[in-house]
Amino acid sequence: MTGDGTTTASTTPTTPIAPTTPAPTAGGLATGGGSGPSGASAFPRLLAMEWTKFRSVRSTVYSLLIFVVVTLGLVLLITSLTVHGWDTLDADRRAAYLRDPVGSILGTGLGLGQLAICVLGTMIITSEYSTGMIRASLLAVPKRYPVLAAKGLVFAVVTFVIGEIVSFGAFGIGAPILHSKVKVAISDPGVLRALVGTGLYLMMLGLFAMAVGTLIRHTAGAITGVIAFVLVLAPLAQLLPGSVGKHIHAYLPTEAGQLVGQSVQGPKDLLSPWQGYGVFCLWTAVLLILAGWVLERRDA
Repeated sequence: MTGDGTTTASTTPTTPIAPTTPAPTAGGLATGGGSGPSGASAFPRLLAMEWTKFRSVRSTVYSLLIFVVVTLGLVLLITSLTVHGWDTLDADRRAAYLRDPVGSILGTGLGLGQLAICVLGTMIITSEYSTGMIRASLLAVPKRYPVLAAKGLVFAVVTFVIGEIVSFGAFGIGAPILHSKVKVAISDPGVLRALVGTGLYLMMLGLFAMAVGTLIRHTAGAITGVIAFVLVLAPLAQLLPGSVGKHIHAYLPTEAGQLVGQSVQGPKDLLSPWQGYGVFCLWTAVLLILAGWVLERRDA
């Protein structure tokens, strides 16, 4: 105000207000739209978050350790006993070793060792429901499909790497022991494919178990459901008469998927190794799609 009572406009410049940006949520993931820079970089950070959760849980380390020890230990034990009692071995089992030595070596350890992958696959999702951590994950990423995709990708890579280590390790243990009775080398037809295929089978088995865990959400129930597929349904299907029972048995997920770990197709197998693995992939894909649909629509 001047001396004569008139007022003048202020000449002080005004500072423009900067636009606000969405605050980051847990794990550094923004909840804004997925088309901007934050949306483009959200999935890699989501992968990092899932990897951190995966390796920081004790049950994960224990399950993988049990898988490695049980598989390699059984390969060493059963292959040694087989060679020691070769002359008293029944004709069918001896013929199986002569026809497909690498499949026989891997099968001795994976029969029980794969159960650790089943347990880990279910617990990777059901443990988050039991502890309530799933709510924090879904709060960080409101769109739930990326959460399941990131969790599945991290778990698939880890199980494939561990599966290949165990597969080649089992072959390295069993082949020299079996050498005095059956000679097998990694350069033989179908051997390398069987070793790589075993890791692929274990990877898909883990994703299959994770899908079941997402659908059931309870650890005990999910483990029971997966083990029913792996150990119970196959013997029951074999009890069905005629070709119906044979076809049902052949197209069960794990029975079909295990064929990729054989160097040659068995005389009674209805599917080739890659056909069987394709059937297992189809089973897993259907369950994962259903799991994502249920995760999107059900409360955490």
